[in-house]
Amino acid sequence: MTLSTLLPNLSLQMNKKHAKLLEYDKSHIWHPYTSMSNPLPSYLVESAEGVYIKLASGEKLIDGMSSWWSVLHGYNHPKLNAALLEQSQKMSHVMFGGLTHQSAIDLCEKLINLTPSGLDKVFLSDSGSVAVEVAMKMALQYHHAKDNRDKSKILTVKNGYHGDTFAAMSVCDPVTGMHQLFEQVLMKNYFAPAPAVSFEQPWQKDDILQLSQLFAKHHHELAAFIIEPIVQGTGGMRFYHPEYLTACKKLCQQYDVLLIVDEIATGFGRTGKLFACEWANISPDIMCLGKTLTGGYITLAATLCTDDIAETISNGEAGCFMHGPTFMGNALACAVANANIDLLFENDWSSQVNAIESILKDFLLPLSAHERVKETRVLGTIGAVECVQAVNVANIQKRFVELGVWIRPFGKLIYIIPPLITEKKQLKTLINAINTVLDEEACFI
Repeated sequence: MTLSTLLPNLSLQMNKKHAKLLEYDKSHIWHPYTSMSNPLPSYLVESAEGVYIKLASGEKLIDGMSSWWSVLHGYNHPKLNAALLEQSQKMSHVMFGGLTHQSAIDLCEKLINLTPSGLDKVFLSDSGSVAVEVAMKMALQYHHAKDNRDKSKILTVKNGYHGDTFAAMSVCDPVTGMHQLFEQVLMKNYFAPAPAVSFEQPWQKDDILQLSQLFAKHHHELAAFIIEPIVQGTGGMRFYHPEYLTACKKLCQQYDVLLIVDEIATGFGRTGKLFACEWANISPDIMCLGKTLTGGYITLAATLCTDDIAETISNGEAGCFMHGPTFMGNALACAVANANIDLLFENDWSSQVNAIESILKDFLLPLSAHERVKETRVLGTIGAVECVQAVNVANIQKRFVELGVWIRPFGKLIYIIPPLITEKKQLKTLINAINTVLDEEACFI
């Protein structure tokens, strides 16, 4: 058999193999936020390198999503790979109960040094949702230890998203979240209107009026107030005014309510500050980190709190904090997280973010002139196009693949949050793809 006949045969065999894999996936594997009876299409990935995702079918796609905000420095990074390999040759994991290791210690020291002052205790966990669960449990156990047992509720704002586990769901938006399905079993918490004054608008004190009223009325019940600082992510990529967050801090101090900031999506430079709460120059009582903590390599999260919270809980009735995940402090995850944070500063993250933001402002913001667009927004590496119609996810995803990009819209929102290493030409390709689909009726409902 000659080479000219062998290659088509190999290609045919590979196509059959890929088709078989995708058919099994479609029949048996439940992907996020999709139906098993009529699932959204999934695309088979062969490999990923830099900002590119290579599909088994041959397409190379510029990743505009950082794999749901997590891939900071691109895929298959040699320094992150090396950190994993080096750690794996020592140990991949040991239980964190009664044992510790340098990778975890180094990571916690880094986090304490980088986060706002006062966050001096670190609790490591498995994922962002769990980090929020931990934060809420900390707040509840803190007040229990102070014999403030009536303080058993959480206050938050509408349009928020904090994860898919049960406590986290109870502080997600009550309309666009999952409350309706699980209403009978979720904690009953309080919701203020979403912040209305946007990031670049003049501040108006009336924006906190109803929030202030809720604090005044319910503070005796409130253990904590939780919010995504500056950016409401899944709630529509809404960028609100830093003065709102400043006011939240003051209200929490006034009424003896702990302030929890959920920096899972916004941490590590995504908004133009290392942590989004720095826009308001505030330090929370509790901070949740996740997603990009390991540069998109392995799931890991952290919940940081003040000495006062840790000491109060530890001296309370239980004598300890009542939580302990099996894979807490996983050595592989901690090792790659350390390398990820080191890369952030080696690469001058601020310059990278500023460069991306400048290009997004120059080329994505003008899409607001399109008849199908309600508004465009940019902050740091986040670029959002809010449409007047909801997208047809299956159709628009297919078109984006054909256009050489990976963008995953939801609702009426098409947004990108690319890896920090994304270059101008690649960003323009992402933006041009968005511009193209805006003209296509089949991409919208």
